[in-house]
Amino acid sequence: MPVEVVRKDIKNLHVAVYPPMGRVRVATPLRLDDDAVRVAVISRLGWIRRQQARFADQVRESQRELATGESIYFRGRRFRLEIIEDSGSPAVRIATNSRIQLRCRPGADRAQREATLNEWYRERLREQIPQLLRKWERRVGVDVAEVRIRRMKTRWGSCNASARRIWLNLELAKKPASSLEYILVHEMIHIHERRHSARFREMMDVMMPGWQLQRDELNRAPLSHEDWRY
Repeated sequence: MPVEVVRKDIKNLHVAVYPPMGRVRVATPLRLDDDAVRVAVISRLGWIRRQQARFADQVRESQRELATGESIYFRGRRFRLEIIEDSGSPAVRIATNSRIQLRCRPGADRAQREATLNEWYRERLREQIPQLLRKWERRVGVDVAEVRIRRMKTRWGSCNASARRIWLNLELAKKPASSLEYILVHEMIHIHERRHSARFREMMDVMMPGWQLQRDELNRAPLSHEDWRY
């Protein structure tokens, strides 16, 4: 079981379990070594498992049918979906400030509509990346070789530090631009420091003060049908 350990100048050890997927975080006094922290976590394992089970039992966001009238999200905003059937090429466009149109061929099923929408999400997400890289590569001190986008069930992002390659979750297209920026910077710093160590947190504090607010906001996001988290 992965556990995030944060060492602080405090008197007592605290264990917390966070929604939506039961992430475990331990705040520990500086005097305690790893073995002592491990023992403390094991002693609370029953409680941790109960909390994780409670989160797992919470109602998930139901799978959408992608029909006219449903709500969908783009860059942190909610839009009403409008399905338009015609014989032309499938496409998506923002029709108004509150409405997104998805054009599809007559009789297109849910999977085909979803594929069209996801490709549009992918293109919109890809459009934002070059500007963010220009902004952050020099600040962070890394030269990112490649950024790829894919659907991920358990993370908002990941990176291959040796290859300097970053993966972003396609779901970020639905989130505010600030969330995408936070995840990209997070993964760029992982090229320097692979673990969520004190050094990693110090670098995040310098580069993006208040980054914990972005992290907590993403972790509070409703679970999708695929159960992803960061």
